[in-house]
Amino acid sequence: MDSAPTTPLRSGLPRHEQVSAWLRDQIESGNFLDNEQLPSESQLCTRFSISRITVRRALQTLEAEGLIYRRQGLGSFVRGGQLRQGFVNLSDFVDDMSAAGLTARSELVAWEKEEANPKVALALNISEGAPVIRLDRVRLGDGDPVAFDSTWLPVATGRYIEKEDIENRSIYNVLESRAGMRISRGRFRMEAVNAPNDIAGHLNIPWGRALLLIERTTYSEGGAPVCFQMRFYRSDRVAYELVLDRGPDRAKQSGKGLPLREFEPVFKRN
Repeated sequence: MDSAPTTPLRSGLPRHEQVSAWLRDQIESGNFLDNEQLPSESQLCTRFSISRITVRRALQTLEAEGLIYRRQGLGSFVRGGQLRQGFVNLSDFVDDMSAAGLTARSELVAWEKEEANPKVALALNISEGAPVIRLDRVRLGDGDPVAFDSTWLPVATGRYIEKEDIENRSIYNVLESRAGMRISRGRFRMEAVNAPNDIAGHLNIPWGRALLLIERTTYSEGGAPVCFQMRFYRSDRVAYELVLDRGPDRAKQSGKGLPLREFEPVFKRN
């Protein structure tokens, strides 16, 4: 790589953050491959006209994120085996896996008509005891179990979905193409739970193992609830990272929270 100072830094952000952002983009764009060596500290100093201390802070950030590893006397290298995909935009499992470079497949465990329990009824804005369709699936990435989820849909919505649809397609895709629905937003809740015995069996993990539970209610463009889902992710296969952006006008943001710039799962291979 050309080590000439051809990448000027902008004002407004700390220099080490700009350098780590540039390297992160290069890695995620595939310009550096797994286990490939990054430019040396000296080359980065020259390229960005910055001090070695600034470069080391940038590299420490990427190391903490799990993107790179460093070897004494040799330099910094891209860490392999982790695949990223964006989560700020609303997506389903098939979309997530595809964006992460994994082949998605679902194994249907249950397809049942039942009465909505209080939690499902509240999420779907229907009466408790109203009929709903429940789908239970094991979600696979490259053939390995990554998650187990249960999805509830009103009967009127569930009738658009056939059992064979959801082995290789997302519910979003089916509803948008077959029912003409526009999926516009989702509400999420995340917490750590211990694996119930039945779910542990589907995920090939011991009973009681820590799982990441994500509850999601999806809404149509008109604001009506489309489905409610409880997804249990294997904690050894996925973690979430987020980036908050203070932006240039920090005074106006005081007390209002920071805008979410990135929120993404990192899927890990076996």
